[in-house]
Amino acid sequence: MELIKKTKIDFMGMKKISFAISAIIAIIGLVAIIQIARGAANMGIDFSGGTAMQLKFTAPVTIDHVRSSLSNHGIKEVELQEIKEGNKLLIKMRKSTGNLSETVQEALKKDFAANPFVVESSTEIGPSIGDKLRKDTLIAVAISMLGIILYIAWRFDYKFGVGAVIATMHDVLAIFAVFFVLNKEVNLLLITAVLTIAGYSLTDTVVVFDRIRENLHKNLKESVPSIFNQSINEVLSRTIITSLTTFLAATSLFLFGGEVIHDFAFALVVGVVVGTYSSIFVASPIVSLWEKKPGPAKA
Repeated sequence: MELIKKTKIDFMGMKKISFAISAIIAIIGLVAIIQIARGAANMGIDFSGGTAMQLKFTAPVTIDHVRSSLSNHGIKEVELQEIKEGNKLLIKMRKSTGNLSETVQEALKKDFAANPFVVESSTEIGPSIGDKLRKDTLIAVAISMLGIILYIAWRFDYKFGVGAVIATMHDVLAIFAVFFVLNKEVNLLLITAVLTIAGYSLTDTVVVFDRIRENLHKNLKESVPSIFNQSINEVLSRTIITSLTTFLAATSLFLFGGEVIHDFAFALVVGVVVGTYSSIFVASPIVSLWEKKPGPAKA
């Protein structure tokens, strides 16, 4: 079944525009990374330290009533998130000191005596642990990027390795840029999504690179831009269909997966779109700039 017919799109002719767009994304992403490293972004309790509790009430409650109750008891800097299924409420308190979870429970027990609740989960993370997690996370992302460039350099050629790692870094920066601009919470789930998308983007890029290498062996008389355009067009149908399938799955998680994984699924949706874009408009054009004349690529 061929959903997309054979195309003849001049992707290499668009590289100046794509490089300009990617440069803007990368700059915003670098600013986001710097702010995250400084702890100045919207950091979750995983990185900033604090307390998170999930409560299950007998009857439905409204966030406004809970916020007013906690405020009356001197607990003001809290983040409340309603979980629609099961009358559940997620309470997050950043950089907390003392046994704040017990204070919150006592306050709600007094004001919601007619609507008892149970604590389904409670997590407390100290500021020093959050700071260490933030630093370890950035190191983990850097190590993964190094692993990618070493693998691609061994599998193809160092030029392909550099192109792949730049495209993957572009995708990582894009996700951080979107979350930073939208002021979404940066937590361990986001990092999981980032590393997932890095792997997805790499897989997509390798498919394109494999066809480019194959055509570099066969079409020795054609120009470099022509070979790259031909290769991308030949795998375009596969790339779009694979990305669309993954996009639909990620979108389903985003719409129906619940509040707990909402941001994680959102990062996947953004990552799939950006990863597909970078495989075509970032990785391949970068390699084409170095491939001055056609010839057999490294096997």
